[in-house]
Amino acid sequence: MTTGIVIVKQYEKMVVFRLGQYTGSLKGAGFHFLVPFFYNGRVVDTREVPERVPTQQYITKDNVVVDMDFVLYYRVLPDRAEKSIIEVADHRLAVRNLAVAELRSIIGNITLAEALSERERIQSQLQMALDENTGRWGVKVRGAAINEIDPPAGVKNAMEREKSAEAIKTAEITESEGQRQAQINRAEGEKQAAILNAEGEREASILRAEGARQAAILNAEGYSNALNQINTAARNADTRTMSLQYFETLKKLGDGAATKFIFPMEFTGMIQSFVAGLRDSRETSEGNG
Repeated sequence: MTTGIVIVKQYEKMVVFRLGQYTGSLKGAGFHFLVPFFYNGRVVDTREVPERVPTQQYITKDNVVVDMDFVLYYRVLPDRAEKSIIEVADHRLAVRNLAVAELRSIIGNITLAEALSERERIQSQLQMALDENTGRWGVKVRGAAINEIDPPAGVKNAMEREKSAEAIKTAEITESEGQRQAQINRAEGEKQAAILNAEGEREASILRAEGARQAAILNAEGYSNALNQINTAARNADTRTMSLQYFETLKKLGDGAATKFIFPMEFTGMIQSFVAGLRDSRETSEGNG
């Protein structure tokens, strides 16, 4: 309690009492005078307080005893500073004890594995639980940070062995998976190669067949064109031309060693036509002369 001249710092609030009763007045930073015997005041620090809660033992849901320590961050709300004086005898002790009780409740509902792997969730639950109760004291909890979760030595050894076994198992699975994938890749490669070879053979066969077909078509067209030309030439050849061709053939026959020749019936008619043609040509020449 303070009376008389009081200097309140910037980060403080002074709760003023008159004859032991709260006056409803909070004094801010500055110079203040309280009439002795009638008025007195309590100065409250409104800065954020980091408070480490000593190591305590907590029991998890699976009945494992763990040692834990944590730090709380809280402050007295400046506009509700009187509650930290009127509503509770020691707000710091009250916040600390409440935090330990709430953390025991949280740890008791989770397993050791969850406690070790979900530290942030535990901190968040602890802060929310404290906020629901410390408001009546004019205190705001800003955060909670768990420093260490320490299980018994036997449990630690068991966890390390389990971790080592899990690592070996994971390595074996990874190795076997790699071998399996390699076999799959090789088989897939061989399959693709076989498909490509088959497609290549098929394309080559098609090309060879197409080439043979085109060659046959071209040969047939060549024979057809040759026959057409021969037929055209035969239609345009007159009797004299044909006769001369026959005489030329007879000449070649005469050069040979044969002594008998067989002439077709058409040869006699051809000679008669040839002689008649010569006669007509001669008469035409004399008439013009």
